Amino acid sequence: MTRISIMRATLRPTFVFVHGGSSNARAWGPLQNELALLGHRSYAVDLPGHGDRAGSPAAYYRQPQDAMALAAAPSPMRGITLRDNVRHVVDALPRLAEWGPIVLVGNSLGGLTISAVANAAPELLDRVVYLSALCLSDPAMLTEPWNVVDDNLLAAATARIAVPDVRDPGVVRLNWRSAHDDPALFAELKAAIMADSTDHQFRLLLDSLDPDENYSVLEPAALVRADGWGRVPHTYVRLSADRSTTPAVQDYMIRKADALTPHNPFDVHTLDTSHVGYFSRPQLFAELLTSLV
Repeated sequence: MTRISIMRATLRPTFVFVHGGSSNARAWGPLQNELALLGHRSYAVDLPGHGDRAGSPAAYYRQPQDAMALAAAPSPMRGITLRDNVRHVVDALPRLAEWGPIVLVGNSLGGLTISAVANAAPELLDRVVYLSALCLSDPAMLTEPWNVVDDNLLAAATARIAVPDVRDPGVVRLNWRSAHDDPALFAELKAAIMADSTDHQFRLLLDSLDPDENYSVLEPAALVRADGWGRVPHTYVRLSADRSTTPAVQDYMIRKADALTPHNPFDVHTLDTSHVGYFSRPQLFAELLTSLV
């Protein structure tokens, strides 16, 4: 090893966070604060079309909302692909790697991006961590029903807030803010996403969410590969109280991935939290992440 690589190996890691669907870098704030208290660096990514600079529809934020204007507004997600996500993350990694090892962490839909990043640049990563995140390892997982009972609460809840007649192909627009005026809807979404939070915490999460997501990222390039991702140590953090990506679905993805790389199986840990427990109970996640390194 060179002197530079030896120095880098002795440094504390930088945690790089990739958000899930309809989310952005703001969701990682509570966890980043806890990691800072433990002396660790972190960097939260806003994927293309997400976050403060994404230009989300102005009609989404106006009160009262104009339903027709919300449906008609162009989406910042139009035309964005998984390749754009990967390029965005990979471009940041060399600068972050100057300060030490990189641990790439994703939640939910963000699992597709971290998988593709690990395929593209395994040499830049020291570990990949899935927080109840999607990990697809078999082409059939994109085209055929999964052999698992999925009793999630999220599908029905988000169907109630889907904005109809959005014009951009592939874009799903969810009106998260409508839950503020509907106590039953608020309770349904909270049960699906973050049941272990206070109502105040969940309101904060709702207000941080982006309305738009492009689910075209569910494509073959998101599949983990043994010759890329399979070279990187990888951890799966099961969330046993998750009603969005249920434990049965999480376990199915773990089994399928382990079959692809039996020489390098998932290092599996379990936390008794909801799908976005890193927002409501960040100390648990900070302690687990730092224990991995």
